[in-house]
Amino acid sequence: MKTIGFALVALALAGCAGISPSVTEMPALPQLAEPARGIFTSGRLTDVDIASIQRSGIREVIDLTLDSETPDFDEAAAARSRGLVYRNLPIKGADGLSMENVMAFDALLRSAKRPVLVHCASSNRVGAMAALKAAWVDGATTEQAIALGKSWGLKGLEAEVQTRLQSGPVEDRNE
Repeated sequence: MKTIGFALVALALAGCAGISPSVTEMPALPQLAEPARGIFTSGRLTDVDIASIQRSGIREVIDLTLDSETPDFDEAAAARSRGLVYRNLPIKGADGLSMENVMAFDALLRSAKRPVLVHCASSNRVGAMAALKAAWVDGATTEQAIALGKSWGLKGLEAEVQTRLQSGPVEDRNE
């Protein structure tokens, strides 16, 4: 009986290994970090970066930039042409730090095929969204949320995130 149990566990683990292939070596991307297992963050991507991350084992890209930020580069087409899942949640600076966007960000992360790369121009919006998600969705304290946000790339939006954490989500301020 122990042999059958062990065999089933080994089979289950072997099956899981195919769900999330390991990343070989990540290319030198701007502000590259791995704040959580299977989640990488970075700044702006180029066509060459897309090819490199695909070869490294990344399966999905979550892009927090607006199309107008890179008018000469169709990141969605570049990612999809290489077999990557591409998702876009355009966050327009501090104005985009809303509960609606945080909930959408949370949903994207939960459904992402890992390993996944989440990026914006500098990883600052990525870190801001991660911090707000940590507090508003996961129940982290302000200090914990800010620390987590920094590990995801939070920099220039830190004061705005602090304000939102102290006063509540944007949609809740007028209630």
